[in-house]
Amino acid sequence: MNEHLKTFAVVNLRSANGRTEKLWPDIKRVLSEAIGTFEFAFTTGQYTAPDITKKAIKSGFTRIISVGGDGTLNEVVNGFFEQDKPINPQSVLGVISMGTGADFIKTMGIPKPYQDAVKVIKNANARDVDTGKIKFVAHSGHETTRYFINIADAGIGGETVDRVNRTTKAFGGFISFLWGTIMTLVTYKNKNITITLDNNKPYTTDINMLTIANCQFFGGGMHIAPRAVPDDGMFDIVTIGKAGFIDFLRNSSKIYKGTHISDPMVGYTNARHVELTSKDRVLLDVDGEQPGMLPATFDILPKSIKVIIP
Repeated sequence: MNEHLKTFAVVNLRSANGRTEKLWPDIKRVLSEAIGTFEFAFTTGQYTAPDITKKAIKSGFTRIISVGGDGTLNEVVNGFFEQDKPINPQSVLGVISMGTGADFIKTMGIPKPYQDAVKVIKNANARDVDTGKIKFVAHSGHETTRYFINIADAGIGGETVDRVNRTTKAFGGFISFLWGTIMTLVTYKNKNITITLDNNKPYTTDINMLTIANCQFFGGGMHIAPRAVPDDGMFDIVTIGKAGFIDFLRNSSKIYKGTHISDPMVGYTNARHVELTSKDRVLLDVDGEQPGMLPATFDILPKSIKVIIP
């Protein structure tokens, strides 16, 4: 399969606090030795990767490699789609994860070291994976549509990502997101959110966080949705109730281990369609980026993208 793939890499040199720029010459060398000739382009700012990806796919490239963090990966995934359908259903997505969180690869079993990730990309063993579609209110005030491949959430996750992305990530994913969560919790007030799952009756509740998960990990290694399967055609919906600062400190180790779902404060269910509204200002976290706020709707697109896995 791999010898027939025309390869294009979308590279975010600023990922990993700029470390990717220093490593790119060696990443390029290792990738060239593994797969031969390939083309690439650098992102030039936030949300420039989707257009780069779309142009590459429409130009005949069938293996697209995301070189950057989970935010870069999200943008590349968005470039695979037009009107909820893949531009080329035969295109495959490879991941060289260089970012702070590196959460998506944990579920997929893709290694973090780029030398090992390149070996996976060379073999080009693809798995059909679900994608999430979200309609939400962007910071401009306009309704916007995006796709996501890992996890979206509403509540403290959006506030935390906003804080982490505005500060240094030099201490790595675990410390950056843990510290960001703790600092956010100090002033965070739980949100009153109305939730509709599939065709069920809406209900309103005060929550700390609501996670719409396609995969299992977010926030630099939190095992928030341990039952999530990325190709089962369902979101895993995880809600955490009126949790405060002390609650988080007491239960944080459970969240990282994935054992929190037995806590009575935690709700866990599945849905294909989710609607969230609130009178409060509720920020969103979409694959580690903070693009806007509620109201929002989420829909699953079953097995809509091919991801290269070990």
